[in-house]
Amino acid sequence: MKDNSFINPNITVIKRSIDLVFSLVCLTISLPLLMLIALLIKLSSKGGVFYCQLRVGKMKKGKVRHFKMIKFRTMVEDAEASSGAVWATSNDNRLTKIGKLLRKTRLDELPQFINVIKGDMSLIGPRPERPEIVVNLEKEIPFYSERTYDMTPGITGLAQVYQGYDTCIDDVKNKIAYDFAYSLSLTKFHHWILMDLKIIFKTMAIMVLGRGQ
Repeated sequence: MKDNSFINPNITVIKRSIDLVFSLVCLTISLPLLMLIALLIKLSSKGGVFYCQLRVGKMKKGKVRHFKMIKFRTMVEDAEASSGAVWATSNDNRLTKIGKLLRKTRLDELPQFINVIKGDMSLIGPRPERPEIVVNLEKEIPFYSERTYDMTPGITGLAQVYQGYDTCIDDVKNKIAYDFAYSLSLTKFHHWILMDLKIIFKTMAIMVLGRGQ
């Protein structure tokens, strides 16, 4: 069957190979850090070490894939018991002390390398959103889900490094433009390489300078 993907097939193969190798190496090297973070979370607040949350993945041929994204827990237990699904905000009072540090350095996202190895996510791509929030956003923004058409969601991405987390509808509209810009870069090899290098360097800067949310 003919593949109608707009993405350069060579880029797809290389991108997936990089995802697998980089994720396996990072998980191996960072194992002591992962264990330390897990211990600090367990000792500092009530609840589990990890937090799994259903997210919307790649859309392909009219079908949307869902998966459970793994993160280190950064909020108090049952943080959304009364509010339901809502966006995190700056200085969110639901964050634990350790959680604030993990968010600022984005170390809470280290377990997502497991999602990358499983094929649910890529190192770089559109940020996966929660199904219940996607339903609401599609009422405000037509074809919102198209941002992940044939695109595997990423741990980091163009929208994440230039804008950060969503806090309102205007943020989402701006982020869609970044997501589509990244998808266009996947049509030509040299555009993709330059784009990914830019995103990687900006992600590292955010982690080192603690500018995450």
